[in-house]
Amino acid sequence: MSQTKENKKKFTKKLLHKYRLVVLNEDTFEERLSFKLTKLNLFVAITSSAILLIALTTFIIAFTGLREYIPGYSSTKLKRQATELTYKTDSLQTALMLNNQFYESIRKVLTGDLEIGDLNRDSILNTQRIDSEYIDLSPSRADSLLREEVALEDKYNVLQTAGSDIEFVLFPPVKGPITEAYNIKTRHYAIDIVVAKNAPVKSVADGRVIFAEWSAETGYVMIIEHNYGLLSVYKHNSSLTKEQGDFVRSGEVVAAAGSAGELTTGPHLHFELWNEGNPVNPQDYIDFD
Repeated sequence: MSQTKENKKKFTKKLLHKYRLVVLNEDTFEERLSFKLTKLNLFVAITSSAILLIALTTFIIAFTGLREYIPGYSSTKLKRQATELTYKTDSLQTALMLNNQFYESIRKVLTGDLEIGDLNRDSILNTQRIDSEYIDLSPSRADSLLREEVALEDKYNVLQTAGSDIEFVLFPPVKGPITEAYNIKTRHYAIDIVVAKNAPVKSVADGRVIFAEWSAETGYVMIIEHNYGLLSVYKHNSSLTKEQGDFVRSGEVVAAAGSAGELTTGPHLHFELWNEGNPVNPQDYIDFD
């Protein structure tokens, strides 16, 4: 340890040891200038000069016109001139094409292939334009059928957040007449569909069962969580075929319809649809007919 401390002291002493830099007249040996220096001061001076030189060079390159002389940098003036020349070249090509057509018409007149009355530069210009009056813009039958098909698919797409490139069409849980529709004013955030007792109830989309229990008011209840913040709720079932935590596929049977629970008037399915925590009308997205 003592040896290490001694070496450090020697190194520090060398850095702080003072030297004298003298400038002499070679002929008379007269002293002109003299500086007192240490190795540490000399190192700091050289480092500061290098940093200052780098900063000055960077400033010159970034904020002055000298950067145009550095390979790899392009001049703004040259870019503007190149753009203007591109536009002029395009215009000259168009003018040259029209002149060639005009000269070709003159050749046809001289050879007797074209009447001189038909030779008109304006008529040549007009041939480059398409008159919309003579274009049939009415949709064809195939186009109309395609539009109807796309509109029908988009009608039942509940997930706008899924993106236009992702198909997410909901499967009807049951088919049947609707006895009570969705009504936000009466806080009936569902639709009631009349079905036969023990009719199969199917999942509207792929998802995972997050609730599957008995309720005194609504009988067997199942809630399925789907992608993109979508929840589907099935109430008044007589039995359930899935348990909490099970993964289900679109159209897979998850329950048997019934009239279980106190708040029922007969065999039917009470179906709710929630998107991002808000109730939505299932009829806007699913065809129950």
